[in-house]
Order: sequence, then C-alpha cells, then structure tokens
Amino acid sequence: MGQILSAPVTEKHSTCGKNERFAYGASAMQGWRTTMDDAHTTLLAVESTEGIAFFAVYDGHGGSEVARICSKDLHKKIISEPTFVKGDLKSAFKDGFLTMDQALRDNPEARSKPSGCTAITAMINNENILYVGNLGDSRAILSCDGKFISLSHEHKPDNIDESIRINNAGGYVSSGRVNGSLALSRAFGDFDYKSNEMLDPDQQIVIAIPDVMERELTEKDEFMVLACDGIWDCIGAQRVVDFVRNRVVEKVPLETICERLMDQCLPKEVTPLNYTGTDNMTMIIVAFLNGRTLEEWYENIIQRATEQARVQRENVKSTVAPGVNKPKRKWFFGRFGR
Repeated sequence: MGQILSAPVTEKHSTCGKNERFAYGASAMQGWRTTMDDAHTTLLAVESTEGIAFFAVYDGHGGSEVARICSKDLHKKIISEPTFVKGDLKSAFKDGFLTMDQALRDNPEARSKPSGCTAITAMINNENILYVGNLGDSRAILSCDGKFISLSHEHKPDNIDESIRINNAGGYVSSGRVNGSLALSRAFGDFDYKSNEMLDPDQQIVIAIPDVMERELTEKDEFMVLACDGIWDCIGAQRVVDFVRNRVVEKVPLETICERLMDQCLPKEVTPLNYTGTDNMTMIIVAFLNGRTLEEWYENIIQRATEQARVQRENVKSTVAPGVNKPKRKWFFGRFGR
C-alpha cells in the first residue's frame, strides 16, 4: 500500500477519439495516492501498420518510470517483431513483451528506481480479430449484448502455477505477495526479482511473459473496457458493463463515463481498516462501431437496452400471473407463543 494523501487529487486527465471503426474515451486520476504512477496508450491506428488499433493501461508501482516508458514503446516493440510481420500476433505479443523488458533493463532511467508496472493491452487487426495481452492484475472485459466477457485473468502470487514458479526460482509467497512484498507475479521491470542468471526469463520469480487471448469480434460485441486494479478492486465486471451501458443510454460521452465511474469508486474518506478505492485509477472504453457512426452506435445500444428491458418485463409478467404466488401469511409460535 502506497502513501496516502490527506485529501484526494480528483483532477482527471481525459481524452477521446474516433475513426470509422472505433471510438474511445479514456480518463486517469491520481486519487488518494501521493504520486500518479499509471500510464496509458490510445492509438486508433498504429503507425506503419494497416488498420491496427492499440489500447493499453499500465499500472506502475515503485515509481512511474517503467509505466511511462512502456506506454510510449511497447506497441512499437510488438509490431517490430518478425512474428508480427508473419501475422502471428500471439507470438508477437510474447516476443514484444520480452523485448520491452530487456530494453527497460538496459535503460538507466527505468533502473533508477526499483519500479515496475502491470500491462493490460489490446490490439485489433484489420480483420476484426482482437488480441489481449496481460501482465499482472489489471483487467480487460468486453460487453457482448450487455453481458460481460473476461478478456484476461489476474497474475497473483498465490495462483497455483505462479506460486510453483516463484518457489522453484528461490522466492516465496507470504500474505499473497512475492517475498512478502510484491502483490503480483508478472510485470515489466521489478528486476530485483529477475536476477537469477541460471534461469530463463520464463523461470524467474517475476516474469514479463503475457497471457494472450484471441477473439473474433462479432455484431453482438458492443464495447471493451481496460482498467487498472484501482477500478476492479471497487466494482465487479458486470456492474461496470451495466454502468457504461446505462450512461450510453443517456448519451453521456465515453470519457465522461470513465470520469463518473472513477468518482463512484473514490471513497470520501479513508480509514485504517479500509483502503479500497485509494489507488490511482485509469480506464479506457473502446466502442466497436461495426460500420456505424458514433451517433448510430449510441442509438443501437439504446435500442438493444430498450428491447432487453421490454423482454425482461414480459418474462416477469408471464411468470407471475395476477393472484398467483401471492405470499401466504405465516404464523410463528416461539417460546412466547402457543
């Protein structure tokens, strides 16, 4: 747990953008922490590619240097890999992450502090295939016709596969933390946990090898949310989808939806027994336009939500007929009864 301010910094840094395929809104807030260590990337079209979009959230710890460098360079590393040129994007993610981590190791600025960062990254190619690469405990979800689908899973030290690797590398897990300190088991940086020269990069206590998920986007896929654990520690995935959809129905801009969700997560005060909501917060919403304008996308979500609400009402009416299933009065006789 980082140091906490006497009052939160609620100023938000928000951006938005769109092209013919996607629209996004993003926002970041320092909150109760003494520093802002998050960084993010929003690229509707990655330079030197054919229609590749890239979005990412980097949650820094121990300083902002690693997260900031990754936000500028990771996507460049991925598209520079030979596996990317061959069209093997899953391998390109893994190769690019390792190349990025080595570049950080060689960078004096990144090594100036024992810092690191998580990464939740999403790349969409021109065939509408979504690739999500993840390190650590940031998350990505997708709204499919109003229902959430997880696009990543957290890398926590007490996950069985992670804890086995940590122990085999000479580390240990205590209170859910690597060597009693680091609350995640995969990250960029954190080179104190990657110092065993006898082990390969995928065998170190902490590794920078992502899990990569692939999904072909369909007409039912509405939007995607990427966020750091400062969001997910406060609110569940389906509630996030519902929150976003409800504000889309109200035609709230995407970046404003991010701002409002962060405000909802932020506690008014902090107690020694509850630090929930005191982390830095960063969130990106990516709308899948599917051939529509942004305005038409909003109207489409409104129509879907309206129809789903109508069907839900009809289902309730059909299962509860008038006068049926009316609760019966029950009499209870305890020791003071008959």
